[in-house]
Amino acid sequence: MAFTGFPEENTSQISIPDQFFRHILLKIDKLDELKLTMYIFWRLDRMEGSYPFIKFSDLLNDSQLTQSVVKEPSRAHTVLGVALRRAVKRGTLLAADLENEQDKIICLNSPKGRAMIHAVQRGEWQPSTSTNQSAEIFSKHPNIFQLYEANIGPLTPLIADALRDAEKTYQETWVEDAFRIAVEHNKRNWHYIDAILHRWQEGGRDDRKDQQDRRSDEKARRRYSDWEK
Repeated sequence: MAFTGFPEENTSQISIPDQFFRHILLKIDKLDELKLTMYIFWRLDRMEGSYPFIKFSDLLNDSQLTQSVVKEPSRAHTVLGVALRRAVKRGTLLAADLENEQDKIICLNSPKGRAMIHAVQRGEWQPSTSTNQSAEIFSKHPNIFQLYEANIGPLTPLIADALRDAEKTYQETWVEDAFRIAVEHNKRNWHYIDAILHRWQEGGRDDRKDQQDRRSDEKARRRYSDWEK
């Protein structure tokens, strides 16, 4: 039976990155990979939270998806597994094995997705029990990506790469403290934070000097405020 057509109004929309159409779509030569990719775009777009994901078992539990790619249910695991590996190799999707589960976590190849997969591989992320929820982090300290989004703004690919390098270079507590200092100084940008971390690494960390700098900046702000009056 043919599709009757899209209505003019009240049609829900999903977001697909423009890069998918410009760099990926026309290179996909396997229908199963295309179906899987579009299905995951749709599922992830309907989820709430900053770090949406889907499990491989969720794919297998959707009978409409499995029936669209294979007639024999017993072959769905193999067929979808091959499609997923193709999408991961192409760079569209990311996947990682979950500890203590015969399952995989799947997300888009984006700065947030790369951060989440990296955290899963290091054992710092735990998926929630509900597949309709995004991952929940159980680490003691917020990671550098969370700190950036909470205090600076949305991630970009260039910033995500810089944060990943900084995470490998600097101590976790230093990163948190540098973000805090930037917020206190109302200098909410990565260059300022990176400069603090670089100074600490090159010359050693001197908390007394940092406190003096903060007091000096506060005095300067008060003088400027008084002058404006």
